[in-house]
Amino acid sequence: MTQLPSSPVLKPSPRVATHADIPALSKLWQDTGLYRPYNPPEWDVRFALSSGEATLFVWEDNSDNIVGSVMAGHDGHRGWIYYLAVSPIAQKTGLGRTLMDIGEGWLRDQGVWRMQLMVRSENVATQDFYRHLGYRALDVTVMQKDIATPPAER
Repeated sequence: MTQLPSSPVLKPSPRVATHADIPALSKLWQDTGLYRPYNPPEWDVRFALSSGEATLFVWEDNSDNIVGSVMAGHDGHRGWIYYLAVSPIAQKTGLGRTLMDIGEGWLRDQGVWRMQLMVRSENVATQDFYRHLGYRALDVTVMQKDIATPPAER
């Protein structure tokens, strides 16, 4: 990874997130435009950390600030990447690519051979980032239906 003059000094490797990371992850995801009020991050973090089919890695700087994240999960057939985020101060350093490699590697270790992810249609810069990593857009429509009470209301 490249260290830009204003970028933080990063720890040498990521770690698996914990429940204690939820406030810092929420801030990172807000700072990078991933947060949506109808989908509070703590729901997804708790779900990923309690599942054997998912994980969430975080990367910290030497001051213990979380500056990157990647969540990976699978359904036994397809792997998915969620919440790839790099703090604005650490962008353009290679951290995003490294986090993607880590997420893909974790999925590969789980026996997953095909990976997918979703990018909001208006987020062209992120689509270009993934294309650069070898991803391609598919001609599909993602449909959604709530089938249970949201976690905050249980």
